[in-house]
Amino acid sequence: MEAAHLQPIVTDRPDQRAALAALDRALAAARTGVALAEPGRAVEPEAYRALPVAELRARMDALLLSRHADLGLEALLQLGAIAALFPELSRIVGFGDGETHKDVWLHTKQVVIQCLPRLAVRWAALLHDIGKPRTRSVAPDGTVHFFHHAEEGARMCERLDRRLGLFAKDPELGAEIRFLVLHHQRAHQYEEQWTDSAVRRFAREVGGALDDLMALSRADMTTKRREKRRRFLFQLKDLQERIARLAEEDAKEPSLPKGLGDELMKAFGLPPSRRVGELRRALELAVEAGEVAPGQDASVYIEFARSQPDRFGLA
Repeated sequence: MEAAHLQPIVTDRPDQRAALAALDRALAAARTGVALAEPGRAVEPEAYRALPVAELRARMDALLLSRHADLGLEALLQLGAIAALFPELSRIVGFGDGETHKDVWLHTKQVVIQCLPRLAVRWAALLHDIGKPRTRSVAPDGTVHFFHHAEEGARMCERLDRRLGLFAKDPELGAEIRFLVLHHQRAHQYEEQWTDSAVRRFAREVGGALDDLMALSRADMTTKRREKRRRFLFQLKDLQERIARLAEEDAKEPSLPKGLGDELMKAFGLPPSRRVGELRRALELAVEAGEVAPGQDASVYIEFARSQPDRFGLA
């Protein structure tokens, strides 16, 4: 999805015309896939910072949505626009975590082009790791960590927006970008052992940003290790499928009593786990098949399960 054709440059200031022309060179690289050959005449940082917000946003949006956005971003770096406008991004150039990504800038560009071409997702991809330089720490065993870099990144996004005013007239977009940056690691933490209530809580807290967050999470996997990537993508798929299944179940009229999960744990000595949800689901299927009546006391379903331990995995 390419952005619409931009309007011709309209300004009487030579410095602004030079800055806009530089941005258009970067945009051309993003659209054509032809890397910038040479930066050419330098543009003063103040000229970039003096650009009308509308002109800057139009070109950045178009560049990020382009097929070769990575080449456009690299051109912006060569032309001095990144340093002048987005010093937060300058700090990740050549900055590595010493283990997974040797260069966070290279990783960031790859995440951008791996994302679906949706504006909020691409902006969030560009900014998702800007908190890493501020949060880098080294443990006694030499391992490198970036604790709370998502939270720091979200705060930096807010300060960036206040400084440039990029989303002042589009506050909902700005808020979604910050939300995605803040939560971009949430889906990475999912494990099969999550209880249904934990999955429901995740879906509730993410809300309407779920699809965009999952798109960003998928794009954030840039490892070249095929097996690790396969496991991670399967993990995300499992999470999405569980969210969809639970939403479908919650939309139905409840056939089992509220609090049955707690009663099942007490009756069969089960810890809070996915196993409890599976047992509850098996009982729901029995109700749907007419084997046991709906709307009964919890004890009815406990005795029904107890009478068939092999079927319900209680043997």
